[in-house]
Amino acid sequence: MEDKTMNKRIYGILGISSVMGNWNADFSGYPKSTTDGNIFGSDKALKYPMKKMWDNEGKKVIYIKSLNEKLIPRTLKERYIKVFEDEDLKDVKKVLTNLMNAVDIKNFGATFAEAGCNIAITGAVQIGQGFNKYDNSTAQEQAILSPFVDSTDENAKNSTIGTKITSNEAHYFYPFVINPLAYKELVDLGVTEGYTEDDYQNFKRTALVSATAFATNSKVGCENEFAIFVETQSDIYLPNLSEYITFTKGEDKNIIDLEALTNILNDMSQQIKSVEIYYNPYTTELVKDNIKDAKHFNIITSKEV
Repeated sequence: MEDKTMNKRIYGILGISSVMGNWNADFSGYPKSTTDGNIFGSDKALKYPMKKMWDNEGKKVIYIKSLNEKLIPRTLKERYIKVFEDEDLKDVKKVLTNLMNAVDIKNFGATFAEAGCNIAITGAVQIGQGFNKYDNSTAQEQAILSPFVDSTDENAKNSTIGTKITSNEAHYFYPFVINPLAYKELVDLGVTEGYTEDDYQNFKRTALVSATAFATNSKVGCENEFAIFVETQSDIYLPNLSEYITFTKGEDKNIIDLEALTNILNDMSQQIKSVEIYYNPYTTELVKDNIKDAKHFNIITSKEV
């Protein structure tokens, strides 16, 4: 199989806004937070809408919930057989080749321990935890009245009451890195062509809109707000970029300050191939006055982001 691995690394940030939504709840139903009270979203919360978007497009996706004919969630083995229409799991190389043709695994990797296969794939795309950078986030509880009585209580005479929990507002910023060389050994084994430019463009396309597209009841109000993609030479290593941006509320718009981040990128301009920044100019304003080498920076305003 021809090696088509792209010759660059990608570093970036994906920003998600949540207004009267619940981007990532813990088991109590409240927005997920650290022990010291900092609200964050897990990488799984960001990956799931991307997987759902790919699945809706008819692409091969393994690690997503699906129901069998009895309306029971499939096992991992059943999902594999459903997607690849292949019940033979004895040939490990064939299984590995199939797995690398699933778009979620091609990006995020997987652990597949089924029917004698014990496969671990470290994904080319690694996404960190997305911390909320808005200081005034609070949880909101809404009592919800059901039109039905509790069927488990034969003496019940009133409708049941539930609770919906949202954040008044939160702004999550996820760091990510794409290392195409993660699949070097798998390319050598002939089970994949590597992480290609097409794979990257597919990830970028989906990362920019999938949160907005994923309009479930709890996710209404959650939207793609900001994104930056920094393409570097393959041997360049950047820190967690989300640590170098700040978020504040302006009088009319949200303000994302990129001054500290662009200082780093300006200092490394010789090793950077390009920088693309996406944001919605109707809701967001960028502070970026210190960008020196404009040829590397492509500031894209889009009402879809």
